[in-house]
Amino acid sequence: MTDPSTLVVSAHAGDFVWRAGGAIALAAARGERVTIVCLSYGERGESAKAWREGKSLDEIKRLRRGEAERAAAALGAGIVFLDAGDYPLRETPELTDELVRVFRETRPSVVLTHPLEDPYNGDHPAAARMALQARVLAQAIGYPAEGEPLGAPPVFFFEPHQPEMCGFVPQVLLDITEVFDTKRKAMECLPAQRHLWDYYTDLAVRRGVQLKRNAGPNLGLPHTTYGEAYMRPYPQVTGVLA
Repeated sequence: MTDPSTLVVSAHAGDFVWRAGGAIALAAARGERVTIVCLSYGERGESAKAWREGKSLDEIKRLRRGEAERAAAALGAGIVFLDAGDYPLRETPELTDELVRVFRETRPSVVLTHPLEDPYNGDHPAAARMALQARVLAQAIGYPAEGEPLGAPPVFFFEPHQPEMCGFVPQVLLDITEVFDTKRKAMECLPAQRHLWDYYTDLAVRRGVQLKRNAGPNLGLPHTTYGEAYMRPYPQVTGVLA
């Protein structure tokens, strides 16, 4: 059996921090390998402050890469950049093939990515579609990529910025209380999107309230519990209902 491993497929350089920073930090704290794949730097659509400051495209890419590297390090994860461009992020066979190679190299036991709907940002569902396609292709023994074919790692969609508009239902609530300070430090590595720091802190508090509501009254959860919400596109496979 291979060691536990988490693979995060993120459309832009900041997405993995806001949406899955707690899950990443928890896995890293358990000693598991976590690999983040940033398909783009978010240089065109998610770097407005840098554009207003008159920075060039190459300068913005370097800026966002540095931010993402520091955030990943704060969470305890490795990070890979594919520099595929954003707004739009284009789905191509070549980019999907790169993801297949990452799947086979990292051999994830868990995959985190965007949900398949987002009317506000087409890059997010594009990333999700390629991640799911790569997961399937990586299982095919005849697919021409290095490494051995995979099993079928479970996939969790992390929460989008506008969940009500994206068909997102919080099916899984993850308690991230013990690592929330780590997630907050990672968020603060992204000053290009400083306006999101408090938004995602507040969201973690709200999901923590929901987590306590669904966890039963006697689990001794702290007064302030922080949570992240996830949705599953595939059925859970288990021998025990819990």
